Amino acid sequence: MPLNIAAEAVVTFHYTLRDGEGVALETSRDGEPTAYLHGSNSIIPGLEKTMTGREKGETFSVTVDPKESYGERQEGKTQRVPIKHLIFKGKLRAGDTAQLNTREGRRAVTVIKAGRHSADIDTNHPLAGRTLVFEIEINDVRAATAEELAHGHAHGPGGHQH
Repeated sequence: MPLNIAAEAVVTFHYTLRDGEGVALETSRDGEPTAYLHGSNSIIPGLEKTMTGREKGETFSVTVDPKESYGERQEGKTQRVPIKHLIFKGKLRAGDTAQLNTREGRRAVTVIKAGRHSADIDTNHPLAGRTLVFEIEINDVRAATAEELAHGHAHGPGGHQH
C-alpha cells in the first residue's frame, strides 16, 4: 500500500515554478528532485498543505498566494551591507538576487545598487508579494529515518547532505 504524505515522511519531488502570469521562474526537472521532511516547515506553507495526503506518482498544479508563501512585500526593508556579507556569482549588479549571511543563516535578497565595497539591498524575499504556481510531480514518499527526525530535515539526494 502506498505511503501518503504526512508528518515525518520524506518526500522527493520535481517542480516547475511559475509566477501568476505564467512566466517560468525555476525548475528542478533538469537536475535532482527536491527532498524535504514533511511537517518540518522546510517548504512554503501553501505547498506543504497541498502535499498532505498525496502519494508517490501524483502530478498536480497548485496556486499559492503571497500569505501562504513568502509574504507580502513590506516597504522600508532596505539596507546597506558590506559586499563581503553577500554570496553571489559574477559581477554584482542592480536587480540580482544574492544570499545574505545572517545570524539565522542565509537569506535571499535583491540588490538595489552595487558599489565597490557595499551594496544596497531589499531584504524582502525576491518572491514576496507574488502569486506562485507550482507544477509538482511526486517521485517518492518514505518514512523518515531516526537521524532525519533528530536533525529535522531530509538526508540524501535532493535533501541536506552531511
